[in-house]
This record gives sequence, structure tokens and C-alpha cells, in this order.
Amino acid sequence: MIKNLFKRNTTMKSIISYNTTKIVFSAIFFLSTLAVSAQEEPKAGASAQELADKLANPVASLISVPLQNNLTYGIGPYNGSKYQINIQPVVPFKLSDNLNLITRYILPVVDQQDVTGENTHEFGLSDATVTAFFAPKTKGIILGVGPAFLVPTATDKFLGTEKFGIGPSVLVMHQGKGLSIGFLANQIWSVAGNADRADFNQFYTQIFLTHSYKSGASLGITSEITQNWQGNTTLITVSPNVGAITKLGGQTMQFAVMPLIPIVGHSNIRPDWGLRAVVAFVFPGS
Repeated sequence: MIKNLFKRNTTMKSIISYNTTKIVFSAIFFLSTLAVSAQEEPKAGASAQELADKLANPVASLISVPLQNNLTYGIGPYNGSKYQINIQPVVPFKLSDNLNLITRYILPVVDQQDVTGENTHEFGLSDATVTAFFAPKTKGIILGVGPAFLVPTATDKFLGTEKFGIGPSVLVMHQGKGLSIGFLANQIWSVAGNADRADFNQFYTQIFLTHSYKSGASLGITSEITQNWQGNTTLITVSPNVGAITKLGGQTMQFAVMPLIPIVGHSNIRPDWGLRAVVAFVFPGS
């Protein structure tokens, strides 16, 4: 009876994993079709390109709500899989004619199997990250500086740190019409939380290059580097990407799709491969 239950549970996991993979691949095909269509569509005009450029700028005065879907396979010694959706609203505040405060929130929802051990499964919220960039209006080089916070919102001990953290964040980029290049980075240290859990000490940077078109389509490449100083591990990924601006009804949206290609990483944390699809709800009139 126990063997039958185990076989049934394993079969159910396989079905869930298969269905998740099928849905993600269908979504990626749909997004790729939209991206190509947007690049060929001449009616979008310069305003679509300007919107694409603003979305490439992390400190643009623009309200958006991206939903970043990440699917990774072959994680760690148990060949685990993880689906993670990051809810990432960006809300700007005008402090003066020459200074904006751009707040960025990342709330991850995670569903993972065989990551923390063989035949294990965790689902729930992970820890949230909140960043506030003070962004003066400048010409040429765009700058943003402010604090970053780690907030222990995880609903499972395996999905979070049980620590509250704080540290500096910075953005440096150059943007011309149709071309955006730069990086953003933060370093967060834990300052409070569960004393029985390991301290949090982590550096993160994202380097990006994006070229936009008059239609609102975009092509680019992004590299993400995560350095866990406490665990002495490094993870580096590279992601060529394609995106598009479109409208569904009256709602302006951006779609983007990209592979997650691991370049450097310890065998305990490095996935074999991954995919990312982003849907962003955009409010250009805000």
C-alpha cells in the first residue's frame, strides 16, 4: 500500500511537472509570436519606442507591474525543478522638479520539487525585496541611489531566510533613443531576525543592453550575478531576450521572453537550464 501511494505521488508530480512545462512553452511560443508581430507592425510609431525605452530604464517615472515567470530545471544534487513568479510593481514619486523617488518591489511566489532533498516539495511566498532609488534628473548618464531592504515574508522556512536585511543600491546607465546600457546593484546584510538562522550577506548585480525599435519591439542581453558571501557561492547567468509593446483592449502591456543560461555556479545551486517570460502591465499616462 505504501509503495502504491509513493508511486501515485510520483506520478502526480510528473503530471504536474509536465503540465507546467507545457503551459510555459505555450506561453513562450505565444510571446515570441507577439514580439515578431510587434516588430513588423508600423502603426505603433515613435511613442511605442519611447515607452520601450522607458521600460528599459529602471528609474523611469512610469508605473508598471511586471510579472516575471522563471522556470529552472536540474537544480542541485537531486536534479530539482523550480517555478517562481516574481510580482514586481514599480511606483514612482515626484519629490521635486529635479528629483524622483522610484520604489521597486519584488515578491516571489515559489513552487519547487526535489530542491531541498529527494522527493520534497515546497510552495509559498519567499522573502520580498524593496528598493528605493533617488533619481535626479540628469543629462547623459542616468543615476539612481538608495536603500534596499530584505523583508522576511516567506511562508516556509525552506523558502526564506527569516531575516530582515538592509543595504545600499545603485543604478548607473546611459540611454539614447533606441539604446539602453547600464547596470544596477545592491548589497544587503541581515540586521535582525531568527538568531538560529544563518546571517544574510549577499551582493546582486544586473548588467543590461537593450535596443528598441519604432514598433516597440526590443532585443537585448542581460547578465545577472549573485554573490552569497555567507555561503561563498557565486551564480552568473546570461539571457538574450526579445520583447514587444502591445495593447490588449485598452491596457498597454509589454511581453518579453528569454532563456536563462547558467555560466558560473556551484553544483548545489546551479540549474542546468531555465526559461523566463515577463508580462508587464504598463500605465504610461501616470
